[in-house]
Amino acid sequence: MTDHLDLPAPQVRERTARSVSGWPVAGSALLVIILCVVGLIVGLPQGIWVLAILSFLIGLVALVPLAGLTPVAPGEARVIQLLGRYTGTVRTDGLRWVNPLTARRRVSTRIRNHETDVLKVNDADGNPIEIAAVVVWQVEDTARALFEVDDFIEFVAIQTETAVRHIANSYSYDSHDTTQMSLRDNADEITARLSDEIGVRVAAAGVKIIESRLTRLAYSPEIAHAMLRRQQANAVVAARTRIVEGAVGMVEMALVRLAENDVVDLDEERKAAMVSNLLVVLCGDRDAQPVVNAGTLYN
Repeated sequence: MTDHLDLPAPQVRERTARSVSGWPVAGSALLVIILCVVGLIVGLPQGIWVLAILSFLIGLVALVPLAGLTPVAPGEARVIQLLGRYTGTVRTDGLRWVNPLTARRRVSTRIRNHETDVLKVNDADGNPIEIAAVVVWQVEDTARALFEVDDFIEFVAIQTETAVRHIANSYSYDSHDTTQMSLRDNADEITARLSDEIGVRVAAAGVKIIESRLTRLAYSPEIAHAMLRRQQANAVVAARTRIVEGAVGMVEMALVRLAENDVVDLDEERKAAMVSNLLVVLCGDRDAQPVVNAGTLYN
């Protein structure tokens, strides 16, 4: 049960940026810089100005490729922008080389946890309850995470809280109708729907929901005692109902066996007395005290 969210179509999607291994570039640039330093050392003392100037200029040019070196750690990606335009994402870990004129932003693609604060909301019956949840999520599309929302971490937090509130408002804490789901009795189904709703809400930010679980679910303190007494009363009624059903079945079986085996011939009045005595014995919460009848049922 989720609200229909009319989210705008994403303006950008992740694509792979052009990049090469940075080690050959770094090695070549450093070799050129070393040769330029040697040229300066040789040219300046001997007055070979052409060699010194060329070495200095070539050394400056050799520094430019070094600006394109980009280290990428495992579990993270680099989003590449050229003059404000998104050009791609680098996910290959290690030392990579990209266009030195680009801006590179680090985005973690590791699995993360977000735990909501304890929220006080009303369930479907209007009872105030306290509820909290933990969500396991991961950035799936780095481009949407950076460019579709202002702050994707804050976006996930707010949308998670909104989904938890909506789920809590949509179901009763404890339902007496077995055909309806409740927050307490249908935890697996509720958390599955919570994951689906959060996933719909954060899809615009390029985030994937892996799992969600309720970490706290309880009545608010002001009604907790009254609700506990109601639950205890319901439990007593359910237990008594089960006992009576079993006792009636045993009495019925006893009457049938007595009639089939011709143990004793009972008229309706004796049957009623026997049923009454058996029900008292089977349904009572104390041990029965036998009474010896010295006469007959009629005298």
